[in-house]
Formats: sequence, C-alpha cells, structure tokens
Amino acid sequence: MIAPTALFAVDTLLTDEEREIRKTVRKVCDREIRPHITGWFESGELPARELARALGEVGVLGMHLEGYGCAGLGAVAYGMACLELEAADSGLRSLVSVQGSLAMYAIWEYGSEEQKQQWLPAMAAGERIGCFGLTEPDFGSDPAGMRTTAKREGGDWVLNGTKMWITNGSVADVAVVWARTDEGIRGFLVPAGTPGLTANDVKHKVSLRASVTSELVLDGVRLPEEAMLPGARGLSGPLGCLNEARFGIVFGAMGAALDCLETAIAYAGDREVFAKPLSAYQLTQEKLADMALELGKGLLLAVHLGRLKEAGTLTPEQVSAGKLNNVREALEIARTCRTLLGASGITLEYPVIRHAVNLESVLTYEGTSEIHTLVLGKALTGIPAFH
Repeated sequence: MIAPTALFAVDTLLTDEEREIRKTVRKVCDREIRPHITGWFESGELPARELARALGEVGVLGMHLEGYGCAGLGAVAYGMACLELEAADSGLRSLVSVQGSLAMYAIWEYGSEEQKQQWLPAMAAGERIGCFGLTEPDFGSDPAGMRTTAKREGGDWVLNGTKMWITNGSVADVAVVWARTDEGIRGFLVPAGTPGLTANDVKHKVSLRASVTSELVLDGVRLPEEAMLPGARGLSGPLGCLNEARFGIVFGAMGAALDCLETAIAYAGDREVFAKPLSAYQLTQEKLADMALELGKGLLLAVHLGRLKEAGTLTPEQVSAGKLNNVREALEIARTCRTLLGASGITLEYPVIRHAVNLESVLTYEGTSEIHTLVLGKALTGIPAFH
C-alpha cells in the first residue's frame, strides 16, 4: 500500500522548508485541533482566541506577508499550511485565511504605515483577531451593489449598513469594512467596541459549525479620517484581498479531500463484507482509484499555481480555475467516501460527513462555482456574462 499522494510524487515538488512547515502545522493540528474538533463541531463553538495564539506561535498567521512580525514565506509553503489546516477542519482554515489573507492582507497592502504598525504584529502573533466585512445580506456575488455607506461629517466618517456571513466577526478586535462613499468604495478599520458596531453570531448552521460566523451591524459608526485604508479605492481593493484568500482554498480543499480519502481507505481495509474486506471489491477499488486521481491532479494544480504566484505571474483567472476545480472535486471525493463508509459515514465518529458539509460552504464562499465558471468564460470568450 502507498499513500494517495505518492501516485503523483507530490512531495518531491516541495522544498525541505515547505515539507517542514507542513509537518509543523500537522503537529499543531494533531495537538490542538483533532482531539476536540468533533465536540466543537457538534456544539457549534470554536475557541478562536486560544487557537489564534497557538497558530501565531508557529507563524501561520499572515505567514505569506513580509515584515511586521510576519514570516514572509512563499506561496507554496502557505498553501501547504492551508492544506493541513483544512485536513483538520475547514473552519480552522477559514479562521487563518480570513485573518491572514483578508484582514491582515488588506492592512498590509492598502494600509498606512501607522495602521500596519498598530495592527499587523499583534495579528501575526494571534494576540489580535481581524475580520473582513464585504458581503451583505443582499449582495454576495455582486459586491458592487453594496448598500453600506460612509459619509463625511466634519473631519470624521460615519458608517451605516449591515455585513453578513462574516467569519471571526464577533471575536474580532478589528473589522476591515468596505463601504460606498462619494469617492467610490473605500475600506475602513473599525475597532471592536466602537459605538454603533454590533456583531451578532449566526446560529443554526449545519456547515462550518466549528467557525465563528457573524452579522455586523453598523449604525452611525463614527471613525476618524485615519481609519480609512489610504491605498484602496474602488472594488479592486476588496477583490485583491479575495484573490489572496481564494488561493489558500485551492490547497485547503485538497486537505479536506485527502483526509476523507485516507479515512475511506483505512475503513475499507478493516470493514468485512461477505467475508472479505470491502477494499477487495472491484467497485470499491474503482472509487478509490478515481478519487486518488482527482486528488493528485488537484494537488499538482495547486503547487503549480503556487509557483506561478511566487514568480509574480499568477492571474485572477488562474486562481478561479484552481478554486473551481479543487473545491468541486474535493466535495465529490467527500461524498464518494461517505458512500464507502455506509451508515458510519453519517456519524461524527469519522470526519467524512463533517468535511462534506463544510465543503458545501467552501463551494459557495470566496466566489460561488457559478461565478468562477463565468470568470473563466469571460477569459475564454472576452464576453462578460455575469448579468
């Protein structure tokens, strides 16, 4: 028997540093996450602050950014960390992705030097948590229609509006909020506790239960001029952040798929059906072989996109291709693994159903599959078909 990834010799494409980072993150997940994740998922809770500090200690938060206490590592190293985090649970990778690739990246890329010094070192250490307020109740795939506004009043800005489906929202020390102004869409840093800011947790989730998901309500939130991110103007600001986060999903989804496949292989070897192991049947082996192929192709795609990112040549369309393919295939792998586990596949005794329902959310957020399909369609035809 060989590991599923060995069919494509994926590890040979990684540097020693990248393999070591993957091993380090796996150890953190084995120690801090896996013994507790079933309980957190079942109760719909996550000790986000404690986990942020643990992840900050090993340099995972904002690890692909340079300076300000960030590790400054390469894209593939960051991807491997995302893979191991999501192999534990998509909610954990979401916490890290929103912290590093959305909130921290927005400040790092578009913030003033004062904003960077104020927030980034503490966020890299996990001492402060950030969230990213772009999506609204009526505007997800079409962020240009956002209704949240920021209006000047004297030397201040006053924000009004509602943001929805905000990961880390109620535990965040700072929210990066995007709002419509007379100058176009601009980003603002809204510290927790600012009068008029309320965070309400979303209840009754079936997916991403081990993740903090919130509604942000801004009712006359007054901010000084220096709260604005000076380097972001228009939708290119938040979309640039989303592209960073989508890149991590390309790797992360494969982590969830790998965990499902490894679980299914082990289960099929132990489970006896008609006096021989389930893995001895041709239909079972066909399923396992097909899943290993899609997993391997997804991993090769992820590493290739990572090398393009490190070379500075990665395009948004290529990220869309990676996100579309890898999440779609990861979800199919999770569903197929569930069938191999039979009735056991619907219990939390095994991670498969948890990954499957989590991936239903991953399929939707950071751009739905339909939106990424249309991104590729536009790239291939030159014709935007979004409306």
